[in-house]
Amino acid sequence: MDKEPQPHLLNVIDIEATCWDGQPPPGAVSEIIEIGLTVVDLHARERLARHRVLVRPARSSVSAFCTELTGLTRAEVDTGLPFADACRLLAAEHRAGTRAWASWGDYDRKQFTLQCRATGTPYPFGHRHTNAKIPFTTAHGLRERPGMAQALRIAGLPLEGRHHSGADDAWNIAALILDVVARDGWPSENPL
Repeated sequence: MDKEPQPHLLNVIDIEATCWDGQPPPGAVSEIIEIGLTVVDLHARERLARHRVLVRPARSSVSAFCTELTGLTRAEVDTGLPFADACRLLAAEHRAGTRAWASWGDYDRKQFTLQCRATGTPYPFGHRHTNAKIPFTTAHGLRERPGMAQALRIAGLPLEGRHHSGADDAWNIAALILDVVARDGWPSENPL
């Protein structure tokens, strides 16, 4: 694999996590069950690759509510990687530690931080994170930060795939980032 720096490439991340309609069952915590990743070439202004990593939860399970929301079943995520292995995969195959990354909001970054701390897993990402809602809101002259589906409508872009699928949402967020890039509104340093 080419190890040259590629500052024009951006990892767009969207996660899905175990969730419940109300409070979690006793002893259960929200855990990442899917990592969607789309690689964006900011110079070429295109989405290059789409990836999906299933993650097997260790301290919770997929509820019926979670399956309805995400489409992910308990049997499906039980075939996933342990969380620590998923983080290693992000670092090894997707240069997560050196490549700038973005997500829609700060939930994904915070969930990784919490879960890494709770499990003693090294944090897989570098410090160059952009909450894509912020430049999108500025580029479109909005007062409120929209959710992803609303942002797609504002930008005149289709929602491709299933909302609340990590892989599909990362793909759609990447399209929103490219909309911001086309408006010269994407930050050059990808600040945290």
